[in-house]
Amino acid sequence: MYEGFWYNLKNAFRQNNNSLYKIIAINLLVFVVMLFARVILQYSGGASIYELLRTNLMMPAAVPQLLEKPWTVMTYMFFHEGIFHILFNMLFLYWFGMLLHEYLGSRKLANIYILGGIAGGLLYLTMYNISPFFAEVLPIAKMLGASAGVYAIVVAAATLSPNTTFFLLLLGPVKIKYIAIFYVFIAFANSAGNNAGGELAHLGGAALGYLYVIQLRKGRDLGRWIQAIGRFFERLFTKKPAVKVTYRKEKVSSSESYRSSKSSGAAARPQETTQEEIDQILDKIAAKGYDALSKEEKRKLFEFSKK
Repeated sequence: MYEGFWYNLKNAFRQNNNSLYKIIAINLLVFVVMLFARVILQYSGGASIYELLRTNLMMPAAVPQLLEKPWTVMTYMFFHEGIFHILFNMLFLYWFGMLLHEYLGSRKLANIYILGGIAGGLLYLTMYNISPFFAEVLPIAKMLGASAGVYAIVVAAATLSPNTTFFLLLLGPVKIKYIAIFYVFIAFANSAGNNAGGELAHLGGAALGYLYVIQLRKGRDLGRWIQAIGRFFERLFTKKPAVKVTYRKEKVSSSESYRSSKSSGAAARPQETTQEEIDQILDKIAAKGYDALSKEEKRKLFEFSKK
């Protein structure tokens, strides 16, 4: 996470504990692939094929349609069509995501993004199906974009460290709690406008970001099930190193054997920090702050972040 933006983005899938850049990379890859698909299919007479692709990525508001495409609850939060839409989402994700990564770590950042997207999707789905305001557009309404997950990241960061200051163009230093409040207020003000469904999803994501940090301070991680699924797939796709066993007969005197055992014991390497230890350290940061860590805990966190 310390080698620079483009290096980390280029190597996003080769590094561990790098969920921020993985999320950004997936969003950018989907955007570029779908952009080329739209242009090529448009000129080759395959516009209907592109429409089929996009409808299988966007989340529908109608429950029967969603039941036919349940995967869209996840895919919609990685799909954009407008250049400014993805640009601003990725900028806010990066700025606030770096802060969350520093204090909570890679896994919890991914938890907040995914849970925020799901929470935004559920609020969107609920409001479209119970409010008369959406009755006419319900059958054709669909949603896309990372905004709900990004709102969750922004509000979680502001809840965790409200007095952290960002330097904004023309405004100068501004505490992130005020940025988050303004961000949420804009979504609420536009929730009855042309993009009402999207703004509702933003509010759902924001609420999740706040709730996640509050619950984390109480010792409850709402995203443990996401971590469990992530670890399952990591183990599934991680190649196990081949173990080669060889036997060698060697005559060793008892004095040599004794010296060998002593030297091997003296040269024993310290035990490597485990993911469980890192999770405990990150939980301590969430509850008490970074300054509450001991020197040894800070050393472990720093060494682990370089892997």
